[in-house]
This record gives sequence, C-alpha cells and structure tokens, in this order.
Amino acid sequence: MDSYKFYLAGNFTDSEQKIQIRNSYSNEDFAEVALASQHHLEIAITEAKKVEKQLALMPSFQRYDILMHIAELIKSERDSFARVLSNEACKPLKLALGEVDRAIQTFIVAAEESKRLPMEYLSVDWTNAGAGKEGWVKYFPIGLVAGISPFNFPLNLAVHKIAPAIAAGCPIILKPSSSTPLSTLELARIIDKANLPKGALSVLPMDRKTGNLLVTDERFKLLTFTGSPEVGWKMKADAGKKKVVLELGGNAGVIITETADIDKAVGKCVAGGFAYAGQVCIHTQRIFVHRSIFNDFTNRFVEKTKLLKSGPSSDMETDISALIDEKNAERVERWVEEAMKGGARLLCGGKRRGAFFEPTILTSTKKEMNVCCCEIFGPVVVVEPYDDFHSAVDEINNSRYGLQAGVFTDSITEMDHAFNTIEVGGLMINEVPTFRMDHTPYGGVKDSGMGREGVKYAMLDMLEPRLLVKG
Repeated sequence: MDSYKFYLAGNFTDSEQKIQIRNSYSNEDFAEVALASQHHLEIAITEAKKVEKQLALMPSFQRYDILMHIAELIKSERDSFARVLSNEACKPLKLALGEVDRAIQTFIVAAEESKRLPMEYLSVDWTNAGAGKEGWVKYFPIGLVAGISPFNFPLNLAVHKIAPAIAAGCPIILKPSSSTPLSTLELARIIDKANLPKGALSVLPMDRKTGNLLVTDERFKLLTFTGSPEVGWKMKADAGKKKVVLELGGNAGVIITETADIDKAVGKCVAGGFAYAGQVCIHTQRIFVHRSIFNDFTNRFVEKTKLLKSGPSSDMETDISALIDEKNAERVERWVEEAMKGGARLLCGGKRRGAFFEPTILTSTKKEMNVCCCEIFGPVVVVEPYDDFHSAVDEINNSRYGLQAGVFTDSITEMDHAFNTIEVGGLMINEVPTFRMDHTPYGGVKDSGMGREGVKYAMLDMLEPRLLVKG
C-alpha cells in the first residue's frame, strides 16, 4: 500500500493519524495518507504569513517562470498523474488524462495572467476640486487564501485555486477532499521543485473539525470552496470578515429545439449526462425537447447511452465506472426508485451493483422529484417534452440552482431570449452545460454559489484595489 505524507510549507510531513484511500470499483484500499492536525495547520499559517510580503513584491516575470515550470513538470509526468487520479477518484483513464491536460492549461493561463494584473488610470478633474489631479488604481494581493477542493476533479479544481493564488501573489493553504487527496499531493511534489518560496503553499488533508479552521480563522483573507450548497452556505455564515467564493453545483438543464442538429445534440448530451458517472457540477441532468422531435431524440439518446462501456477506471476503453462510494450509489438508486413509484418511466438503466450505477434515463417525471429538483451527482438524466420555447426556459429557471445551461437552436431570437432570461452563470449555445474552458468565468447564481472561478476571475477576488491620487 502506498503511503503519502502531507505538504507542510515546503516539507513533506508524516503524522500518526491516517486515512485509507479506496478505489470504489474494486472496493479495495490502495493507499494511506497522513492527516494534518491543528498544530500542523498553525505551522502552515505562520509560515505562509512570513512570505506574504515576498510574494506580493515578486515581479511578474518570476511568477510567470514558476507557473510555466510547474506546467512543464506536470506535462512530463502526465501519464503517472492520470493513473493516480483515475485510481483514487475511480475516473475513467481517458477522462483522467483530460483532467491532467486541463491542469497543465490552467497553469499556463495563470502564467499569462500573472503578466497582466489589472490597473487603471483615472481622470480626476471631473469637478473643480479635481483640477490638476490624476489618479491610478493598482491591485494588491489580498493575503493568505484558504482553499477547499472536492473529490470529483481532485487535480484541476485544486489547481483552479492554487494557480490563481500564485499568479496574484498570495500564499494558499489547500485542503483536498479526504476521498481523493493523492493527485493534489502529487501536485505539491511537483510545485516543490519550482522556485516558489517555501511557505507559499501547503496541501493539508485534515478531518472536518480541523479543516473548519480554514473557515473561521481570521488570518485568512479569502475562502474559496467548491462543494455542496449545504456545506458552502454554512461556511459563508461562519467565515467572519473574509471574502468568500463558493462554487456549489446545480441540476443543469438543456433545451433541444426543433431546429437543432439532433445527432450533434444526442452525442453531446450523452457525454454531458454520463461523463464521470454524472459526478460533475455541470452534469447535464434535465433535458427539455420540443415535442415534434421528442420521440426521435429520445430513441437515439437511449440507443447511444446503451453503447457506453462500463468497467474499471484503469481500462482505457471504459466510458463509465463506479461512483465515488457505495453510499452515493445507494442514494442515487433510492432517488430513482422514488421517482418511478411517483409515476416516472424508466427508459434505460436503473440498476446498482455495489458503487456502480447504470447510465439511467427517466421521463414522465414531476418537477418536485429529487431526480429533477436536486443535484443528483450521478449517472441519471431526465428527458421531457415541451411545446413552447418560453415555457422551456421557465422550466430551466424552475430550480434553486443556476450554474450553467445549454440550448441547441439555430434561431438567433431564441438564443437572445435564452441569454437574457435564463438565470445561470453561463449559457452554452449548441453545447451542453457541461462544457467549460479554464480561462473563462465560471460560477453560478442562486444556490449554485457566489463569485467566479476561471483564472483571471479568481485572481480578481485575490486582489484588492488601491487608489493613488496625485495633485
């Protein structure tokens, strides 16, 4: 069994308290990880505070070199990163390779953005009092950042907190998910080889009680959290005066109009609905199809879904593997059974084997069912017909969430109406809501969170404007 130490301000450190990491498909433990205590967290905070000024004064070319060096080091170990990630998250290997590629790209984007921190020249003489004066706005690092990342993208979502912090000149302490800490610790090993000041980064797997100090300790100036709404909003309430950025998921909807390319829409909806067994914040969960093409779309959708190959995550041919654990698979099974008892009709799937749940398509659902109104975080998709585009938009908005949505249409009028009225952080045209590019703003409204990720936009929360007026 592999043994991992945590990364404490430039040192890999062991402890007596351990957690076991299990592959949910094989149901076998394959690694153990040392947990950091409150004492270790205090050391991390102290060392991070020591380098705050050094990071803030670091010239952009040095930040650029550090970030590009990290990207190159990850690229040189791409395959081994993917294998670790695939094993701990039970993510199909081809998807794990894609996540590693995205992490590389995110560091490259951060390197580029480190050279263009925002600044502004202001004309001050708008009134007589400002005559002869001029102003500049310069942005300064906010200080120590607390990051908490989830299990589903254990590498790239950690990178989306670490890379912007380095680019902005902020030290960061990151708590990875206890289910999937290995790829983040492998990342720490890579970053340790770069010329980043020791203390600028700590990666600390912790139990929930110790990890909550990232939320409550006032020495942190920003908390960035990706996870569930129930946990995220409680963190915001407990966070005190620090800034808070929350990415909290959703039950993303898609509209398929009668002008859509059905083959294209079917292929993208299968990928969006079942990639990584639906354990994606922007998982395609609710699909609304114009009644005139509903049967055609649904038949093709079911047919293509049945072609997905299930198996161990380590097999390059596997399309869908187990959920992160059996507890979550049991929850998905329970929600599907509740929907069917309430009148929903099963078009395919619906069966569980341990932590694996079959790709499942339901119709004739009701909006109050958990499979519709909640984030299922599993391989379940609901397909329903609609008659009027405006009513379909209303169905998308009939949700406590608002992360991303998709519309397949050739109508500019429908596109404009959707963009102006669908309550989400991002709208994808002729694409599923599961689409994301790492340099674009990413986040949601309502219970999907607050603030934005995407390197440039994450950096804006890690910087504070300061005004200079010259007279």
